[in-house]
Amino acid sequence: MIPIQNIYYMLSYAFRVLNEQGYKKFATEEFNNVAELCAAILSQGVSNLVKRGLGSEYIEKTEPLSSVRGKIDVSASIKDKTLLKKQLVCTYDDFSVNSYMNRIIKTTMMMLIKADISSERKKRLRKLLVYFGEVDTLDIYTINWQQQYNRNNQTYRMLIYICYLVINGLIHSDKNGNTKMMDFIDEQKMHRLYEKFILEYYRKEHKELKTSSAQIDWVLDDENNNMLPIMQSDITLEKDNRILIIDAKYYSHTTQTQFNRHTVYSANLYQIFTYVKNKQAVFDEIEHRVSGMLLYAKTDEMIQPDESYFMSGNNIIIKTLDLNLEFTKIAEQLDNIVKEYLV
Repeated sequence: MIPIQNIYYMLSYAFRVLNEQGYKKFATEEFNNVAELCAAILSQGVSNLVKRGLGSEYIEKTEPLSSVRGKIDVSASIKDKTLLKKQLVCTYDDFSVNSYMNRIIKTTMMMLIKADISSERKKRLRKLLVYFGEVDTLDIYTINWQQQYNRNNQTYRMLIYICYLVINGLIHSDKNGNTKMMDFIDEQKMHRLYEKFILEYYRKEHKELKTSSAQIDWVLDDENNNMLPIMQSDITLEKDNRILIIDAKYYSHTTQTQFNRHTVYSANLYQIFTYVKNKQAVFDEIEHRVSGMLLYAKTDEMIQPDESYFMSGNNIIIKTLDLNLEFTKIAEQLDNIVKEYLV
């Protein structure tokens, strides 16, 4: 299992705001489980929000009013017989803190209060909930996580992701329907963090590289690309005439076994090979070296992939990244990839 401290470091690369004052203390603080870490980050973030003022947005409301506001809903007024009370049903926009993102945050905070975290963190969350008195809660099973961010609400991006981890990655229901807080993030959610962490690490620590999550075009003999899937790389690193395409993989098992023989998952290998060959074909006669890498998060299994192959003129590498080490060692592993394949 990945040390909780390393999860914080991964989050701090994925979301630069965690490097700002107020969050830095979490780098040295001890946490009993990931829920404690998420509660600490959320408390600090919400506290910062409260100081600046909770974000508000225009929300459409429909209700009976004694004086006209906005647009009159004649049908609803007749149906509800509001005229008997000298009222009309009006629909209007209300600038309110009861925004969808604030609802997500309040719902998450209330769940954390019921979770297995320290009484001190619960106390702080309760104090912050006072500022959400006008904010509604949501059904955790129907939350829309696809929120639109702009300059006015960028501060919410990291907080909504933490809420996402808590609600979708850390909450577990037992046979009796009781919710419990797990002390780990499930594989699917951890995969997204793992991928984003590696991308942002290279962006921050290796500015000599062009780092992106670039799409790779299919090299076609005609113009027909109907029904072809999009080739979206996790991480693409470029320096001069060298390109390394990295596919980040976070699985509980890094290899498949058949007849006592361990092999890499075939679909992963086919995918990275396809990425590399299509990227290479773009350059035609121009001298370029395109390589591909499957970068697995290391598991507790005895056999870990660490191989390099030359396939049709391109280097295909399979490596594991040990996330169970001190973070300086994790950084060293990522730096060595640059030294070995891009220098």
